[in-house]
Amino acid sequence: MSAFVTGATGFIGRRLVRRLLERGHETIHVLVREPAPERIEALRAFWGAGSARVKIVEGDIALPGLGIAEKEAHRLAGKVDHFFHLAAVYDLEAEPAAVVAANVAGVANALAFARSVKAGCFHHVSSIAAAGLYDGVFREDMFEEARGLDHPYYASKHKGESLVRAETEIPWRIYRPGVVVGDSKTGEIDKIDGPYYFFKLIQKLRDALPSWVPMIGLEGGRINVVPVDFVVAAMDCLAHLDGLDGRTFHLTDPNPMRVGDMLSALAKAAHAPAFAMRVNAGLFGLAPAALTRGLMALTPFRRMRKMMMKELGLPDDILMFVNYPTRFDCRETQRLLKPAGIEVPAFEDYAWRLWDYWERHLDPALFVDRSLRGAVAGKRVLITGGSAGIGKAIAQRLAKAGATTLIVARDVEKLDLTREEFAALGLEVATYSADISDPVQCAALIARIDAEHGGVDILINNAGRSIRRSVENSYDRLHDLERLVRLNYLAAVQLTMGFLPGMAERRKGHVINISSIGVLTTAPRFSAYVGSKSALEGWTNCAASEFLDRGVAFTNVNMPLVRTEMIAPTKFYQHVPTLDPDEASALIVEAIVDRPARVATRLGRFGQAIQALAPSMGRIILNTAFRMFPESAAARGGKEGEIAPSADQVAFTQLLKGLHI
Repeated sequence: MSAFVTGATGFIGRRLVRRLLERGHETIHVLVREPAPERIEALRAFWGAGSARVKIVEGDIALPGLGIAEKEAHRLAGKVDHFFHLAAVYDLEAEPAAVVAANVAGVANALAFARSVKAGCFHHVSSIAAAGLYDGVFREDMFEEARGLDHPYYASKHKGESLVRAETEIPWRIYRPGVVVGDSKTGEIDKIDGPYYFFKLIQKLRDALPSWVPMIGLEGGRINVVPVDFVVAAMDCLAHLDGLDGRTFHLTDPNPMRVGDMLSALAKAAHAPAFAMRVNAGLFGLAPAALTRGLMALTPFRRMRKMMMKELGLPDDILMFVNYPTRFDCRETQRLLKPAGIEVPAFEDYAWRLWDYWERHLDPALFVDRSLRGAVAGKRVLITGGSAGIGKAIAQRLAKAGATTLIVARDVEKLDLTREEFAALGLEVATYSADISDPVQCAALIARIDAEHGGVDILINNAGRSIRRSVENSYDRLHDLERLVRLNYLAAVQLTMGFLPGMAERRKGHVINISSIGVLTTAPRFSAYVGSKSALEGWTNCAASEFLDRGVAFTNVNMPLVRTEMIAPTKFYQHVPTLDPDEASALIVEAIVDRPARVATRLGRFGQAIQALAPSMGRIILNTAFRMFPESAAARGGKEGEIAPSADQVAFTQLLKGLHI
């Protein structure tokens, strides 16, 4: 007994070959378009000990005669008992021309070759897509009744199957698998398709929310999912039973799950929040089609939809899965498979294996270079306030990652020491001395860097000044606000506007502002500091909208309390838990690698939520903190001494670590 298999290198095909070898086929000829030695070696390793019985035949289903050499075709004549045609394009997003070439012309070429070698039986792997979007129960003996074949993939599978049905010279059998997912025992899969489109969304929910938070999900049609091991076992069994020529077999789940139930099973497998309440996806169809098309024709809606679909990894045709209308009658196939003990396992029993394999091997995030080196190697990065504290820490990380690192600060001696320290570590850093709060010096710095480096790719506005002083002790100190606004806001804006033209022209760039957790929590005693940082964030958010389509990203990093020279005058902070500069620089690394609109700690996000949802409650908490902690002696005009914290103060600072108090 011998077989010929197209698509033998594919996910289903290589498993079918292994199954046929286990059955005892003496010879299996497999069609391979590009039989590179390393590729064949990997396949033989997968097929195991019996792989010596596999004969590689070079060819291509897109070519007449499958592109097989005439001598090879003559040798195969009369020696193929079973011809399995699996090669096809299964990608819903593939180019229509490629789909038709593989799924229609490819079937015609395979049939012609099977005839020429006088194959015993032609086994065609079709798909439930051949039924289109038929509304109701589709039986195995139905074909012409298919409806909703507008999509190129559905149309191609229907047309390809029609060619097989019209065949009269050689016997044939047709198999219509459901949506094929990974192995129910190992979870192994080779691409993202079907239910896998929802995995990234579920992962994002899991990463954002605790598992006990109830979520609202979708309740749609029934999506027919089958694991690859069932499909292969069923095909192998049905192909070798007598008296079944000219029949079609639904390799489907007799009890398909609704989309909502499937999503719940996957959420459970991922330890994500459960979809406690579901909205019927059919409600989406109530919106007039003309209205939907009209909205999507508007540029803002089209761009928002595109961004959302890209972020979640969803295809444009996802609603075909959500509202899938077709049920498949597979009772006859079940009856034939029952004696062999072949049945579809319950999805809930193996969903965790699918999830585990996807997250370990196929999650798109695994293939993104998320290293700092990948983000900055060879790029020009300017850090203001780079000779000490957070600026120095991130500059060192950037230099180690291969960035062209530039730092600016006022103190020449500190800059020289920093350069020497970097040199001792084998790192290079270019140093610039300037008071960027002086518009003239700031403009000169921009011109010099443009001349020497051709601009910058990443600008980190880190230099800043802070004042811890209550409003009632600042009535006659308007100059404090002016100094902070000059450095924290205007200097950063001047630098950014100086380098923005080059970034926009190159259509790439990134501006990172080191803001404060106080902007999110509106920390008392820091009105001048928070006001200047809030102004910078407000300007940045406006600029971000203007430059979004110019390739320039903007990120605000709401830094918590960090132990630097800036907080040293407040002696009480010696008893308060803070981040060290290296920990703080890790937040900037996150900003550089991910390029989000905002980077903040959980406490900062919580404070932002309180201010948005319950501002009065937030003010009570902050007023309590304001009265709990003393004004510094410096703010009162005297010298500050050592102050031992009370038990309440210790508890508060431990609970709200990083909060400005």
